Amino acid sequence: MEVLGLNLNRISFFRRVLDFLKKESVMTIAVILAVLSSFISSPKMEYIDFRVLILLFNLMIVVSAYRKLSVMDSIAVSILKKCNNSSTLSFALVFITFFSSMIITNDVALITFVPLSLITLEKAGINPIKTVVLQTIAANLGSCFTPIGNPQNLYIYSFYSVPSAEFFRITGVIILISAIVLAVVTLISDRNNLTVDIKPIYPSSKTDTIVFSALFIIILLSVFNVIDYKIVLLITILTVFIVDRSLFMKVDYALLITFIGFFIFIGNISAVPTVRDFMSSLLKTPESTFFTSIAMSQIISNVPATVLLSGFTDHFKELLLGVNIGGMGTLIASLASLISYKIYAAENNEETSAYMKKFTLYNIIGLLIFIPAVYFLAVHTIW
Repeated sequence: MEVLGLNLNRISFFRRVLDFLKKESVMTIAVILAVLSSFISSPKMEYIDFRVLILLFNLMIVVSAYRKLSVMDSIAVSILKKCNNSSTLSFALVFITFFSSMIITNDVALITFVPLSLITLEKAGINPIKTVVLQTIAANLGSCFTPIGNPQNLYIYSFYSVPSAEFFRITGVIILISAIVLAVVTLISDRNNLTVDIKPIYPSSKTDTIVFSALFIIILLSVFNVIDYKIVLLITILTVFIVDRSLFMKVDYALLITFIGFFIFIGNISAVPTVRDFMSSLLKTPESTFFTSIAMSQIISNVPATVLLSGFTDHFKELLLGVNIGGMGTLIASLASLISYKIYAAENNEETSAYMKKFTLYNIIGLLIFIPAVYFLAVHTIW
């Protein structure tokens, strides 16, 4: 019986491992590629960009603290209570997601506000599909504005040492087009009068909110190279250790491992002259970098595409624009899109087909608008 119980425990353990690897498929692929490519070329520690990893870790800690303290929920509810018709409600939900994603990242913005939207729209008697799809697009587009909005931005900002003013100048064109398009699409909806009945939400601890807000400012200073990121890492660890150690368990370590895997893979294959020459020729011009990054994002999602292509091109402007626009399109183009889909499917499993149809339609239209607009405004010119 003991042997049988031991075998069952082993089977259960391996099943949990397999389930985790399936759930974190991008991480699994990154690790496999890193291992396989190491047989071709010896991996080196210098391939790993520890600054990006540390900055991501620090930001994840603060964002997890904000989520646990219900800081963003509190802000959202106070805004939603001012809405008096269905059009302004949809507008508020989409643009809360749009602007918050610039600070708390696109995936966290969706984790925070999509559930809130489902509850609010259900109480208002409004079908949530359009709003949730627009929130997803808004999160992917809004997050492109700042270096901390999404992982690919932080990586490009650090890897190419992009000046802050230059970074915002490049991404500003996407934000400008996004704000106009999202405002038009949300405000053309029917304006049915309604009363939003939501109980007020307050941060669970004012003291902790102040502490982590101060930490967030310090982390931002490290992002913009005002304070050494290594010192800030120590400050972050010490703060969490004193205030709330459970936040260490909230960090997306799978994403960090994914980056490490791709760093090693790209470093290994970059050492192979044939591969390096082919990829460099493929990304020789700004235009080819722009369109290749969009296309690659549709297949492997924009974060892996960024890390992969960055090793073979100096056209950081076109790469930055391409991978952010490339977040639209397929469901896997941005992994943040999978988050809102899973949240919606969990509450409305019978309507996932309708969701996917609208998601695909809006994202295709989005690409048809943004690709030529950004190309002629920012790639083909000197915006």
